[in-house]
Amino acid sequence: MHQPSTDHWELVKRVLRYLCGSLDEGILLYRDSPVSLHAYSDADWAGNKDDYSSTSAYIVYLGRNPISWSSKKQHTIARSSTEAEYRTVASTAAELNWVCFLLTDLGLMLPTVPIIYCDNVGATQLCSNPIFHSRMKHVAIDFHFIRDQV
Repeated sequence: MHQPSTDHWELVKRVLRYLCGSLDEGILLYRDSPVSLHAYSDADWAGNKDDYSSTSAYIVYLGRNPISWSSKKQHTIARSSTEAEYRTVASTAAELNWVCFLLTDLGLMLPTVPIIYCDNVGATQLCSNPIFHSRMKHVAIDFHFIRDQV
């Protein structure tokens, strides 16, 4: 971080106080949960009013248990909500890919294919459409990564 201020230091201290006060807390894992992998993905298109960047977020579940999650600012400015959501789906697919490899290494075979839930119709249609449209060239890498995963 460039030029941290006293406000940043106060926030760091607040986070550390929270962590120290919640050492006994944990995540409740359900033993009777089915062995299926699914994720929810969402994006806040141009939500940052300073630079109009979008925020990506996802959460991955193994059955009813959350096992991985992320919320990050997107590095590129999305030109549409579909683009912002599609980039988020690509990040979610990469995380699911990693989790699948980890579970396989641990000897756990999944009975079903992982599912990503996305609330954007345009991004969902783009994921399921095998034809790449020239007007989406700016998301080509994410497009081809998703197509390879589907």
